[in-house]
Amino acid sequence: MEHLPVEVIGNILSHLEGARDVVIASATCRKWREAYRKHLHTLAFNSNDWPAYCDISPILLEILITRTIFQTTGLQGLSILMDDAGEFTASTVIAWLMYTRETLRRLFYNVPTSPNVNILAICGRQKLEILAVAHNSITGVEPNFQRFPCLKSLSLSHVCISALDLSLLLTACPKLESLELIDPEIAISDAQVTVELSSPTLKSIYVEAISLDKFILETDRIERLHLSDCALEVFELIGKGTLKYFKIDDVSVIHLDIAETVDNLEVVDVSSFTIIWTRFYQMISRSSKLRKLRLWDVTFDDYDEGIDLETIAVCFPQLKHLSLCYELRDGLMHYGLQGSSNLENVTVLELGWTVINDFFSHWVEELLKRCPNLKKIIIFGVISEAKSHEECQILAKFTSSIVRLMRKYMHVEVQFEYE
Repeated sequence: MEHLPVEVIGNILSHLEGARDVVIASATCRKWREAYRKHLHTLAFNSNDWPAYCDISPILLEILITRTIFQTTGLQGLSILMDDAGEFTASTVIAWLMYTRETLRRLFYNVPTSPNVNILAICGRQKLEILAVAHNSITGVEPNFQRFPCLKSLSLSHVCISALDLSLLLTACPKLESLELIDPEIAISDAQVTVELSSPTLKSIYVEAISLDKFILETDRIERLHLSDCALEVFELIGKGTLKYFKIDDVSVIHLDIAETVDNLEVVDVSSFTIIWTRFYQMISRSSKLRKLRLWDVTFDDYDEGIDLETIAVCFPQLKHLSLCYELRDGLMHYGLQGSSNLENVTVLELGWTVINDFFSHWVEELLKRCPNLKKIIIFGVISEAKSHEECQILAKFTSSIVRLMRKYMHVEVQFEYE
């Protein structure tokens, strides 16, 4: 160890999880202290990593963090996540950011302060590439002044921001590629809650726990779109057909429009979702390059005849991974077995149930017949804690039938996952 260059030691210290571990390790000898002062590039303070942070008064914690940061030079990554550590003095936090901002590339910030610290004013026009802000307020965005010329990834979690400031913030990030919006508090100036965002460089967006009347996103390079636990009346994606990954789970939306962006879709993952079948079909039917399709606990309001495998086989000839959750409604199988087309390229099949019955085994068998090149099947099941004798009998019968069935498909790997 004594022959290690100080630059290598600085890199080792930068890979430790928390600032406390860095300080302890740097006390090993003079060489390690030098590496800490001159070659440390990443430092993290997280109240969840070391619970004792919460037992220290905010004033003392401010002193410890200040001493630790001010002994370094050239920090590129700084993470300060203080969920339950009390309220910090704004002037102290500003001093941390001012000291590090010229070299900082990555900032993860969740620090309650009084008054609020304007992150954009302090870190704008610098070299930040990744910015994650949580439990903070962002107001008065000025794109010409608070500009982030190098920012590629932006995450806002539990942040209070107006729809206008959010739009202006994206305008201030000319190289932005990834955006996360997690449970934001959108301040509005009229009765309708509308967010309109535009970014010519955005490639990935994740939106969670947001409630809006209207959400319009315009971007020419979008590749990944994930909506989770949202309540929207209208969601519209305006783009140029670059979308490859589309995931939506536990979302309520009246009007969903991504139709002009789906030509190159490779993954569609939909769960806990209700939509009108004709609209959904129109959206994804042109996705001939689709490789993975997952429809799990999906309800189509206007489709009484069920969704047949023929439709899936014809529309998505390149499909390799298919996931379907079995549902029997009013005596009708939700994913029917009509038609004769095989799913020639499907190699992975995921099948599940919410309520198991005698028809499920037959459904699995017919699906296996329609996938001649299958390599792996995963069966997901939900088992209630208070199982009746009848439920136990059905499960036992199903298990036996699957064992007999898979003897015909010895080349297929079988996996069970129950919850």
